[in-house]
Amino acid sequence: MDRVTAQLASAERVLGTLNEALTMPSSVVVRDASIQRFEYTYEVCWKALKAYLADMEGVAAASPNQRFREALRVGLVSPEDAERLLGLSRDRHLTSHTYVEAIAEQIARRLPAHAALLTHLLVALRERVGPTRR
Repeated sequence: MDRVTAQLASAERVLGTLNEALTMPSSVVVRDASIQRFEYTYEVCWKALKAYLADMEGVAAASPNQRFREALRVGLVSPEDAERLLGLSRDRHLTSHTYVEAIAEQIARRLPAHAALLTHLLVALRERVGPTRR
């Protein structure tokens, strides 16, 4: 399995854990666990995008936000989705402040939309990479 396929499979797997948490009955513990799962899902997804851009598009982008902009440039995502990915990135940076109840609640309310957006990104990547690329 090549690097892009491995990173993509890992991203798909961890996105499943976020989606699982989002189906659980609401509580502070589930909220906090969902935010934690969002954090690592975000990290693994942008790393999969990084591998795709480098290996298949020949693009080196240093930061997650640059990678999201490059995803737009290569036609992987729409302008609207690129803007939403940048917002998702801002929320990821805010997660270090989830000890502030209001911030945790705001982020938690946006998690379903973030999970849907990451799903959309991974589906686009999977379509480009193919199901059995070696």
